[in-house]
Amino acid sequence: MEHVTEGFIPVEGGNVWFRITGAGPGIPLLVLHGGPGGMSSEIDPLRNLGSERPVIQYDQLGCGKSGRPTDTDLWTVERYVEELEHVIEALELKEFHLLGHSWGSMLAASYLLHKQPKGVRSVIFSSPALSAPMWEEDQRNYLKAFPEDIQEIVARNEWAQTTDTEEYQEAMMAYYKRHMCRIDPWPEEMKKELDEMNLQIYHYMWGASEFTVTGILKDFDVTARLVELDLPALFTCGRFDEATPETTEYYASLVADSEFRLFENCSHMPGIEAPETYPAAIREFINGQEFKPGA
Repeated sequence: MEHVTEGFIPVEGGNVWFRITGAGPGIPLLVLHGGPGGMSSEIDPLRNLGSERPVIQYDQLGCGKSGRPTDTDLWTVERYVEELEHVIEALELKEFHLLGHSWGSMLAASYLLHKQPKGVRSVIFSSPALSAPMWEEDQRNYLKAFPEDIQEIVARNEWAQTTDTEEYQEAMMAYYKRHMCRIDPWPEEMKKELDEMNLQIYHYMWGASEFTVTGILKDFDVTARLVELDLPALFTCGRFDEATPETTEYYASLVADSEFRLFENCSHMPGIEAPETYPAAIREFINGQEFKPGA
């Protein structure tokens, strides 16, 4: 792929890796990956937008190709917001579109609400998790549709705090194949990225699984403040997404200048499940912001 720039940016606790794909004339798109503890995707179809605009990815500290300290004091929303600010400053981004996927939507919302930056032209909340209590409730409702033996395995191991057992991991995988990624088999790149996930961060900030929030994010909820967002916002999710269509559309209803887009036959990874439709929707939205009268 042409016009790919990579490097490292010093932040509190270490260095974070970044990659810029493309050198198109449009306003850059800055992508915040999911997790917590995840990493930027090599196969993210959003990189194909690089012919139109720079697409910027970075691995949050502790993730992917970035430094891997183990100090839990670093794993806070506030520090990740400061890290995002450092990345924006280091890359001299005066104007940009911001996209957060899953946990990245928490980070994007926190940055917008607490820093109130001037240069963000629009925000995309992709499969958003803007209320941890609502997320957990949605996953628990999904879980009720699974066979009783899977429900029993989940309940028993969580009560006994034995969520590292093989049977619990197998129950989680059954869940993920229905609500995280419905491609069968999963792409090798995706399996590799999940294998390299920093579980220390995931467990500390989130919990044992997608449907059990016990970490420091368990009370995260910005729904009451979404009305404060005064920029164009796109909310997207898959039909079978962990970020349920009902909850995602509810989030969108709280933002004055918002749109909602649902991807059929997809769950939590529309970039993998709908590699043409997903980036096309993002392209349409951000182009629409740039070509508005007076933009």
